[in-house]
Amino acid sequence: MNREPNHRLAALMADAGASNKGLARRVRDVALRHGVRVGTTHVSVQRWLDGAGIQADNAAYLAEALSAKLGRRVTASDLGFSGVTINPSPIGTSYAASLAEALGVLDGLTQLRPEDEPFTDELLHDNEVSSAVLSWLVARPDGLPSDRGAPRRIGMRDVAAVRTANAMFMRLDFLFGGGHGHAALRHYFRHEVLPLLSAGYSEKVGQALFTAAAEMGEVLAWTAYDVGNHHLANRYLLAALRLTQITDDRMMGAALLANMSHQANYLGDVPRAARLARAAVEGGRGRTTPRAQAMFAAHEARALSNAHDHVGASRALNEAERHFERADSATDPEWLAYFDEAELIGEFSHCFRDLQRPAESLRFAELAVGKTEPQYARTLAFCRMVLAQSHYLHGDVGAAVATATTAVREGESVQSARFRRYVSDFQRQVSPQASNSAVRDFNDHVRVALADPDDE
Repeated sequence: MNREPNHRLAALMADAGASNKGLARRVRDVALRHGVRVGTTHVSVQRWLDGAGIQADNAAYLAEALSAKLGRRVTASDLGFSGVTINPSPIGTSYAASLAEALGVLDGLTQLRPEDEPFTDELLHDNEVSSAVLSWLVARPDGLPSDRGAPRRIGMRDVAAVRTANAMFMRLDFLFGGGHGHAALRHYFRHEVLPLLSAGYSEKVGQALFTAAAEMGEVLAWTAYDVGNHHLANRYLLAALRLTQITDDRMMGAALLANMSHQANYLGDVPRAARLARAAVEGGRGRTTPRAQAMFAAHEARALSNAHDHVGASRALNEAERHFERADSATDPEWLAYFDEAELIGEFSHCFRDLQRPAESLRFAELAVGKTEPQYARTLAFCRMVLAQSHYLHGDVGAAVATATTAVREGESVQSARFRRYVSDFQRQVSPQASNSAVRDFNDHVRVALADPDDE
C-alpha cells in the first residue's frame, strides 16, 4: 500500500531548521528526560516523513522536542499523525518533576558518549533553560526521600568515597582536560553513585550524599563541556541543578547557573550568559560565601565584557573584587577552592581582552600566568593564550607568538576542545601577519602539536 508523505511533519522540521539526525537526537534527549531510552535515529525520522505510523509515546516525545525547538505548542494534528492521541508535555520539561525522574534522567545521560552526539555546539532552547531556572528559583526543597526499607543501607564512609573520587576526577580534569576523565567519571557515577542515591541512609548521610552527587554532576558537565559537547553538558548542568533542590543546596545550585553562564558566553549567547549570571547572584543571595559571590560577579563581568558593555562590566568587576576581599577559605565548600586569586585575575584578563583594553589585559594576564599553580594546567594554558592575545593587542607580534608557542608546547597533553579554540582564535587574530616568519612557524607548530591522531 502506498503511503502519503507526511507533509505536516516536513513543514514543521523545515520551520524549526531541524535535520533528520538533529531531530532524532532531540527525541532521544526528551525521552531521557522522562527516564526512558529510545532507539530513534535519522532512519526513524525518515520513515515518519515517508508516511509510516508512530507509537503514542514516541509521538509525545516528538511533539515535545519540536515544541521546545519552535517555542510554541505542537499538537498531534500538527505532526500529521492521524489517530494518535498524545498527552502534551509543557515546554521546558528539562527540569525533572520528581526525584525519581531526576535519577532516571541522570541514568540516561550517563549512558551517552559525547563523541556519539552530533551538533554539539547547540545549547538547549532558551525556553527550556528559562523554565528550569525559574523552577529552581521558586521551588521549595524536596527534602530527603523517606527510608523505604531499602535492602542496602549506607553510611558516611560511602559518601567519603564519592567525595574522594570526585576530587580525583576534578584534579584529572584540571591537569589534562575533560577528554581524559569523562568516560571513567560517567561510568563511576552510573554504577557507583546512582545506586547509593536509591539506598537507605540517615538524615545526615543523605544530606551529604546528595550534596556530593550534585558536585559530581557538575564535574560531569564540565568534562562534557571541555570536550566540546555543549548540548550534553547543558543537560548535565540542569540535572545537577535538580539534585540541589533535594537538600536546598543554594550555593551549589547558584554555581551551576554560573557554569551555564560561562558556557553560554563561550558559545556567543551573551544575553543568556548575562541572565544566567544574574540568576546565580539572586538565587544564592544570603546563602553563599563571599568567594562564591565573587565568582558569580566575575561570570557576569565576562558576559558584559563580551557584549562590550563597559559600564556594566566595570560594575561587575568591582563587585567581584569587593566580594573576594572578604573571602574566607574556612567558610567555603571544598569544590570552591579552585577559585583563588589567580583564577579571579585570569577572569579579569579575559574581560579586559574582550573590552579591547590591552594595557589592563596584558597586566592581568601576566599576573595570572605567574600566579596559576601547575596543578591547574588547563587554566594556565588558557591564561597564556590570553596573554598572547594581549601582547598582540598591544602591538607586539613577536611576544604574542612566543607566548602562544609556549602555551601550545606546555598544553599538548591537555585534551580540551576549549584550549584548541583558544589557539584557533589566536591564529585568526594574527592572520593579517601571515607573511611574518614567526607566525608561519607558529602555525606549522600547531599543525604538528595539536594534530588529531585520527588524521595521522
